[in-house]
Amino acid sequence: MSTSLVTSNWFRVFFPLLLLAMLWLGMTNVISITQANLGFVSNLPYILFTVVIGLSHTFRQSRIGMVSLAMLVAYWYIQTFLQTSLSDGTTLLELSLLAFLLPVACLIVYRIKDSSVNSRSFVLYSVTLSLMFVWSYIMITYIYEGGFDDIDDSFLFVLPSVSRLPFILVMYLASLIGICSILIMVYNRIVDVVIYSSIILASTTFIFFHIPYISSTMFTLGGILLLLHLISASYELAFTDRLTGIPGRHSLESDMRHLGRRYSIAMLDIDHFKSFNDTYGHDTGDDVLKLVASKLTEVGGRAKVYRYGGEEFTVIFGSRHCEDAKEHLEDLRIAVEEYEMTIRNNDSRPKNNKEGSKKRGKSKPKDVVNITISIGVASSRNYRSPHEVLKAADEALYKAKKGGRNRVAID
Repeated sequence: MSTSLVTSNWFRVFFPLLLLAMLWLGMTNVISITQANLGFVSNLPYILFTVVIGLSHTFRQSRIGMVSLAMLVAYWYIQTFLQTSLSDGTTLLELSLLAFLLPVACLIVYRIKDSSVNSRSFVLYSVTLSLMFVWSYIMITYIYEGGFDDIDDSFLFVLPSVSRLPFILVMYLASLIGICSILIMVYNRIVDVVIYSSIILASTTFIFFHIPYISSTMFTLGGILLLLHLISASYELAFTDRLTGIPGRHSLESDMRHLGRRYSIAMLDIDHFKSFNDTYGHDTGDDVLKLVASKLTEVGGRAKVYRYGGEEFTVIFGSRHCEDAKEHLEDLRIAVEEYEMTIRNNDSRPKNNKEGSKKRGKSKPKDVVNITISIGVASSRNYRSPHEVLKAADEALYKAKKGGRNRVAID
């Protein structure tokens, strides 16, 4: 299965649903296996979530660690306090509160940036989970002692054929699953997939809580998926350039091992980038790199693009020699040259909206600059290995620079 398929938004949405369908069809066998290995199976989620939290610290993916912590606490509560009939005491009320709060705890991580597990944000998140626990305890105690006697029964309406949970909670969970799936289809970020997978598996537990061993089955699957998503996140971190969002040097080295006999490699460099960076600042320099990367993704000829390092980029054309690739590279060069980039003067920007409204219409035109690139390209026709072709393309790039820049040079 190709990486592009596994990381596609459609696959990420439907893969958990496919797993659930397979488990549902074989639920009888799942129950039998769980009964035969109850001690191991019931403790497996603890192991998986703990491993994910530890690895999320290593890979600086604290948001995955936070979701794992929320799932771990929820599973512990289920195993410790909710292993009784839903009609006993406050079991149904406690399950309902857990069904409401766990998705909230997962969605909170959207407001947090990734870091290590020993960061301040992770500690604050842990405190937030503790406050949710205290609030739930107060609510359960108050209701158990006769509070909310006048609550509308429609909020507690249950469809036994669907779930033992109040129907409004079933709709709440279904709505959140739908919203999370939309976020994957639109953005397709790792954090979207992590939250979606966790909510859909936890919701399955809450809605079908009457099925034997449903919590250990779903939370084990949740731990496995979180571990896979963490590995995927670490892969993206290693093979994708974080600034531009395109594949980086490691990805280039990997793909160069699998080229066929006929291909071309182009090396691209932004002209006068250092002086541009010194004049306008590193933030604007980063904007230039992002601009060039965005234009690179529009190159035709089924090209694969990479950030080689600094202001250098690499383009690989499979099954094409230099003459065929040059046309697409010329289109790229012209597209970058003709793009007018606006430079904001941060020193002269208004300090507040009131001052900005006074200056509006009176300010001087913003600086507009045009960026140019130089490109060198070589093909596999005259060389044995991809690294020799890459070196030849780099030498052709040097010729383009020496010849006046803003041009394409062929080896």
